[in-house]
Amino acid sequence: MADDPTVAGARQRVLDRIDDLADTLISASHQIHAQPELGFKEHIAHGILTGVLETEGMEVVRSAYGLETAFEASAGSGGPVIAVLCEYDALPGIGHACGHNIIATAGLGAGLAAAAVATEMNGQIRILGTPAEEGGGGKVLMLERGAFDDIEAALMVHPADADLRNITSLAVQQIQAVFTGRAAHAAAAPDRGLNALDAAVLSYMNVAALRQHISPEERIHGIFTDAGQRANIVPERAAASWYVRAPDRAGADVLATRVTACLEAGALASGCSVNSELIQPIYNEVRDNQVLLDRYVANSVGLGRDVLPTDNHQVVGSTDLGNVSYTVPAIHPMIKTAPVGTAIHTTDFATAAISDEADEAILHGARSMALTVVDCWASSGVLDAARSEFADATGVREGSPQTT
Repeated sequence: MADDPTVAGARQRVLDRIDDLADTLISASHQIHAQPELGFKEHIAHGILTGVLETEGMEVVRSAYGLETAFEASAGSGGPVIAVLCEYDALPGIGHACGHNIIATAGLGAGLAAAAVATEMNGQIRILGTPAEEGGGGKVLMLERGAFDDIEAALMVHPADADLRNITSLAVQQIQAVFTGRAAHAAAAPDRGLNALDAAVLSYMNVAALRQHISPEERIHGIFTDAGQRANIVPERAAASWYVRAPDRAGADVLATRVTACLEAGALASGCSVNSELIQPIYNEVRDNQVLLDRYVANSVGLGRDVLPTDNHQVVGSTDLGNVSYTVPAIHPMIKTAPVGTAIHTTDFATAAISDEADEAILHGARSMALTVVDCWASSGVLDAARSEFADATGVREGSPQTT
């Protein structure tokens, strides 16, 4: 592909375009980082990103697909539609400790660079702003509302402490448990009370015991979100939030059933009741498309980066891109933005998300994705192979993208 003068010229133009955009992308990243916003409330980030797109001549749909902080921009005509995805929500209390400011601006740069050559390459680029990855499932909602109906492939890149071929992805289910007892004066009439906090604590201990008997790849973690009002009142209400993760959706379903039994047992032992609710949307594990990953890794290595296989180094997590990857060929590689050993969802990772290394990763991630988009347009064999792999993995008929 690169030997074709047209393709070689397009590849160079996308690299030049990202060089031209470098200051804009880094400035946008730092602005988003300085003003962290939780899922579905990313109004500032939404304004920054759509503002850049409009300044660069793109037609933008703000508040796309019925989500106030989602957006969509497109360029090109005819040919395959490739999407690059932007995330920009933060975490409560610790800001951009997952580096979504980097995801947003790397996607922004890749999309704008690809847009510069879309028409000549007979392709279409779609830049999708996807809110609320941290638990809200913005991509799942957009998927259900048609955002990916005509997409042939979806690309994004995620920050980490190493360049990795992919995230070690787990499917995840969230469980909200509310325990109900009976209030009483804790000193005058404790015998008349039913302690909902006892139910929550016993259920927590049950889950702790369960952890000894799950597979090494599975995860269960939870917090109390309500533990009563005053120490002199027997708590009538207590609540807990649980995350249940497994290597695939089927395993997460089974594990959630076991956790729910632990919650019910805690309530039964304390004479209380519990209402356990599975919170939607549920995230599937990511099915990275290896054909597309091969192209991304080749492009990243060609830019001088050292991409490690995940048997050498892992970052474990869950993402709503998993649901997208069940619908279209998709990739979720990791790019180094922090010193080795710096874990995501920590204050150290948040600090590193505006470091020089992170700024460089924005540009390298944008370049690698934009070059991968060009690869998809330059040779029908790339997308044909990606579709074939996707069909084999999902049992979906080859051809146009499928919706679920």
